[in-house]
Amino acid sequence: MKKAARKGASAGRGAERGAGKGGKPDKGALFPLWQQAASFAARKHAGQLRKDGRTPYYAHVVRVAFTASVLFGCDDPAVIAAALAHDLIEDTTTDYEDLEDRFGKDVADMVVSLTKNMSLPEPDRERDYEARLAKADWRVRLVKLADAYDNVADSDNDPKQGDNLPRRLGACVRAVRLAERDAASHPETRRAIQLVNALVERYEKKAGPTWDPKRARG
Repeated sequence: MKKAARKGASAGRGAERGAGKGGKPDKGALFPLWQQAASFAARKHAGQLRKDGRTPYYAHVVRVAFTASVLFGCDDPAVIAAALAHDLIEDTTTDYEDLEDRFGKDVADMVVSLTKNMSLPEPDRERDYEARLAKADWRVRLVKLADAYDNVADSDNDPKQGDNLPRRLGACVRAVRLAERDAASHPETRRAIQLVNALVERYEKKAGPTWDPKRARG
């Protein structure tokens, strides 16, 4: 019985490490989902810059992935991959089928939910976007919190911070509102909301007279 138990425990540890048949690592262990997504996103975002005109856009998606994993405490590989890929459909030639073929339906569905329909007029676009976020998997809203967090945290590098910061703070407030229902069941979301709220409070003073916190919070 003890030998069987030890054998079972050893097999379990092997599975955690990604061991395949015969103790050899499987493809998922050699090429983790986040690693594949990081490389693919780097190629697709090549040449794109942030609003400062200097920082490669790819830095943003990497920071969003680190925010979700390191700051928010989420170790779900699909979440990290979706964070790395979250702007691919919106800002590159990548489509849903590309993502599904490379990373699976789970990641592709999350990225679609994080993608705005640019064919709609802006007011309709935002309403449609938030409605889809509200219906999506809770992990989508976690990535959105990470995205909103990074956009505010990076605003010090934006030469038009005064113009763009109120909009970015508003995105944080809306992301928190959408994710509040997830907080009871998911500690990652509880921590994310705490951090995003703290960041908003820190940056409100820089937002200028166009920032109306009462209006943003409804």
